[in-house]
Amino acid sequence: MKMLQRVLYVEDEPDIQAIAQLALEMVGGFTVRICSSGAEAMAQAVGFAPDIILLDVMMPEMDGPTTFRALRDQPELADIPVAFMTAKVQPGEIAELKALGALDVIAKPFDPMTLADEVRNIWEHHHG
Repeated sequence: MKMLQRVLYVEDEPDIQAIAQLALEMVGGFTVRICSSGAEAMAQAVGFAPDIILLDVMMPEMDGPTTFRALRDQPELADIPVAFMTAKVQPGEIAELKALGALDVIAKPFDPMTLADEVRNIWEHHHG
């Protein structure tokens, strides 16, 4: 099985970006690229070649689902696993995000000490 190493995280909130980057790099040992918008993710994703993409749901301009669909339209990105990160974790909302094709939904606020394990578990479940 391929190792999970490169994480692209799309999040518009600088405080959350910083915590997630520390959690994923320092605790998880991943290489992380942070994008502040869906448009930035579209511009950087192919060149970064992530193993998994984490998408915030609520973002200005391109929200998470819109960004997800745009990423899926790129042939180089169509098969990269995606998980959403959101505070909207009602069962119906989670079901909608999974229906789009997301592997899973990580609840915000997340625990910085367990975030890397959550991402790794989603990855391993997908590849298992």
